[in-house]
Amino acid sequence: MTNLKLVSANVRKDIIKMLELAGSGHPGGSLSSVELVVSLYFKHMKFNAKNPNDPNRDYFILSKGHACPVLYAVLAQLECFSPDELCTLRKAGSRLQGHPAKDKDLPGIEVSTGSLGYGLSIGAGVAAGMKQVKKDNKVYVLMGDGEQQEGSIWEAAMAASHYNLNNLCAIVDDNGLQIDGFTKDVMNVEPLSDKYKAFGWNVIEIDGHNLEQIDNAYLKFKEEKQKPTAIIAKTIKGKGVSYMENLAQWHGKIPSKELIEQALLEIDESVK
Repeated sequence: MTNLKLVSANVRKDIIKMLELAGSGHPGGSLSSVELVVSLYFKHMKFNAKNPNDPNRDYFILSKGHACPVLYAVLAQLECFSPDELCTLRKAGSRLQGHPAKDKDLPGIEVSTGSLGYGLSIGAGVAAGMKQVKKDNKVYVLMGDGEQQEGSIWEAAMAASHYNLNNLCAIVDDNGLQIDGFTKDVMNVEPLSDKYKAFGWNVIEIDGHNLEQIDNAYLKFKEEKQKPTAIIAKTIKGKGVSYMENLAQWHGKIPSKELIEQALLEIDESVK
């Protein structure tokens, strides 16, 4: 059985290393969503790394596209492409752009994302299409909490409920911070759970770093027969790196060489 705690640590280290080499990028929101993405790909989602375009696959849409380092690191761990390619993040000509780019032909990228607020609409469209042709493919959309400030999110939420898209799972990486500070100060989106419930969704609230709770949430989604599911995952921005945790300044800032070394040591210590 795969040790998901160890995989999560390795993914965190890959995120730190590739961002150091890139010299730019988004560590905070990438680190906060690690367990959510690792559990999904390694345990719950129908996904064949040897055939990522399998028509029977489940779909993952990274709506918060700036957190692409976590997705790239997980796909590399699954050997969708060589881990050496992680070193090309944000380089000219690289398949690993600063936001996922479908036209770069990188295995596992379903759609180009980056402009916040579109992922749930795309996911709802895919889910509706799957139901129309009577296929049981599931669709997972990972969003940020700051992204919930976009009106398009709520149009998609309303449509998904109206069409009973029980094959759609929205995951909110609810770390409480965005580029300008705390979400509650920039544009308060709470209470998120009540909002999704009011829109007719099955809502599950979890600790987004607790692998057991994440596992149970994905299982409950698969059991839901009528409604789309929203998993509100309370997380810590910059999780796993002490000097980054719960600080908005690490939304899009790269540490110094000395701080990089500290981060890697702390991540190693977390699994001993």
